[in-house]
Amino acid sequence: MLDRENAIRLKFRELYGSDQGLGLTRAPGRVNIIGEHTDYNQGYVLPIAIAQDTVVGFKPNGSRRVNVHSMTMEESASFSLDETPSGEGPRWVRYVAGVAAALQDARIELAGIDMVIHSTVPVGGGLSSSAALEVSCALAFPSAAGVDVERKKLALICQDAENKYAGMRCGVMDQYVALFGREGAAVKLDCRSLEHELVPLSTETAKFVVCDTSIRHELASSEYNKRRQTCERGVQEASRILSGESVNALRDLEPGDLSGLETELDPVTFKRVRHVVTENARVLEAARAMKAENYIALGVLMDASHESLRDDYEVSCPELDAMVEIAWSQPGVYGSRMTGGGFGGCTITLVSSDHVDSLCKNVALSYRERTGNVPSIYVCAPEKGAEVISPAF
Repeated sequence: MLDRENAIRLKFRELYGSDQGLGLTRAPGRVNIIGEHTDYNQGYVLPIAIAQDTVVGFKPNGSRRVNVHSMTMEESASFSLDETPSGEGPRWVRYVAGVAAALQDARIELAGIDMVIHSTVPVGGGLSSSAALEVSCALAFPSAAGVDVERKKLALICQDAENKYAGMRCGVMDQYVALFGREGAAVKLDCRSLEHELVPLSTETAKFVVCDTSIRHELASSEYNKRRQTCERGVQEASRILSGESVNALRDLEPGDLSGLETELDPVTFKRVRHVVTENARVLEAARAMKAENYIALGVLMDASHESLRDDYEVSCPELDAMVEIAWSQPGVYGSRMTGGGFGGCTITLVSSDHVDSLCKNVALSYRERTGNVPSIYVCAPEKGAEVISPAF
């Protein structure tokens, strides 16, 4: 961290003149063990915060302007706190400006700041680089203004920023786990109540390995929003079909309700609904398996999740399927699935600790042979959530 902080300070001095009184915040990326596309349906998720993170160096500048530079993107931008974000310019800037606007929408007084951002979270990899950016900025802005904001409120503000100003109708999982992640535990989150349980996760006998396909499909954002629209249509139809039952979100449906919906819903809507309903059930079972350190059961649930995402929700792609299929064939693997929104990005594999090295080697070789692409591979463990490393002064 010291070398990274020094690099941020050096860039800050280069751009803004002085790093005296520089504040620092950080927020982690996340990998979701299971529970995909359930958060915006008010369901359950089971993610962990990871070591890859975003660090922001910041300092008040005595104006109403925000000057920001991304060391990762090698780009700079500037905007006024008194103007509504235009949605123009580099996408990463929309997240920064959107967070500032959403904080002010929540009646939090801000002051202009100079910022330098450095991130190690792969962009578009399904490890939530956007939420890491949002949360690290959402800690920096109030800190610079001398304001404290409760963490659940911050998670919702960051979600609002992404929904309203970045155009992605995401749920709250990514922002929440970035704020509430803990070392040694997964976060089982109820996305309706925003209550969470820390589920102890031992990585002594089994580990999670994240494999980045290096594939990024541009249709991911638009298809994501289409899936959400279809889920909303499914809620309306299910409420009509299951008269007498309260269906305010797909979270309210149980697997036993599916038989009564199959002949009434159009085939595509039914498949989307079936994924969400069965995925919610899998999250609850997965949390129980994790507590019992029953990795065989957890792996079976992960495999079923991928098949459901591939066949019912249709958000996988050939490269993700290839990566998962290769992992399934490796010794010591309990389970594997795509993770994140889909259409590229990463997979997550649960593997016996004594087979981690062979898995990483064999997956890299086999995936390159099958696709021609070189993956990035990370061994992950639950890490701590976001923090103000040092306030600005």
